[in-house]
Amino acid sequence: MIPTIIVLAVVLGLPVLYLIVTYNGLVAIRNHIRDAWANIDTELKRRYDLIPNLVETAKGYAKHESETLENVIALRNQCRANTGSPAEQATTEKLLVSSLNGLFALAENYPDLKANANFQQLQEELVNTEDRIQSARRFYNGNVRDYRNKTQTFPSNIVAGMFGFPPMAEEFFEVDPVEREPVKVKF
Repeated sequence: MIPTIIVLAVVLGLPVLYLIVTYNGLVAIRNHIRDAWANIDTELKRRYDLIPNLVETAKGYAKHESETLENVIALRNQCRANTGSPAEQATTEKLLVSSLNGLFALAENYPDLKANANFQQLQEELVNTEDRIQSARRFYNGNVRDYRNKTQTFPSNIVAGMFGFPPMAEEFFEVDPVEREPVKVKF
């Protein structure tokens, strides 16, 4: 009688235990994704705060380049206002990064601006922020990958389906293929 109860408890208990562990794992991954996105958002806001200072410094040297400078600020404001999905935000972020590259290319044409300590400090701070954004992006995308793996592989996909964890609910924060190309240096 007692061995039968033990066997019955194990047969019923193991699936319930698996269900609990899998559910808790899915919740934990989803929370990691949200935390990782908050880290990206913090770094993006840091970038947005640096850009006006960088543009103001450049304005003093490149007065006739106002279109480039105004474009950077307009895109910065557009990115700051965009609170959509990671894919939507990635679209505007790509435009801003391209515009910032134009600003740095502009600085190459103005040796006094390029040598300005304030501009150099802001540029270095922006480069550090970009590195932090890339790191946060990798962490976020890793969590999205883990979530998708867990919601799409058997048998955890059954638990995910039962408790409303759709496999494609979380989006990657994609990098533009142009950004993946190596920088071309010409002498």
